[in-house]
Amino acid sequence: MKVIQLFKNESQLIKRAAQNNREAQQQLYENHSGKMLSVCRQYVKDMHYAEEVMLNGFFKVFTHLDDFKGEGSFEGWIRKIMVREAISFLRKKKSLEFPEDEFAGYGETSNNIDEALSVAHIQQLIDNLPEGYKLVFVLYAVEGYKHQEIAKMLNITEGTSKSQLFKARKMLQEKLTKKETGYGAN
Repeated sequence: MKVIQLFKNESQLIKRAAQNNREAQQQLYENHSGKMLSVCRQYVKDMHYAEEVMLNGFFKVFTHLDDFKGEGSFEGWIRKIMVREAISFLRKKKSLEFPEDEFAGYGETSNNIDEALSVAHIQQLIDNLPEGYKLVFVLYAVEGYKHQEIAKMLNITEGTSKSQLFKARKMLQEKLTKKETGYGAN
């Protein structure tokens, strides 16, 4: 039985790709593009634009491969580039708005999510959030950034980040509650 090596030594692949080896770049792209498209899609509603963001992100990956020092995972490094590229795309579209009305309490919302909800339906609910809510929600709940980091990335206050997250969670919970009761389901 012949064993086929599915993943070549990634550090060697990265070194070759940094030397403009097109085959190595293609292999890195194939290894990571599916997951990175998913990352871009979380931020950008339209799949065509999400693909464009991903391709622009990979262009930056390949032009800055020398900046990757091998500290942490390569996938995490690419993911950061994709997130920043998605934020940059949304800024250029001027679709980012962060309403400034601050909430006094940012308490946790209860979580009564029906386990049978499909991932596609949840993604649709997130897509239908206002852009500011959606961006902060994904950065916090999906990517795991802290409010201080989100505020710095988006050039907003930490309070605005907390407020946007609170409003996003509240809006999602209202939509989920409407679906559970059958009223106003999308």
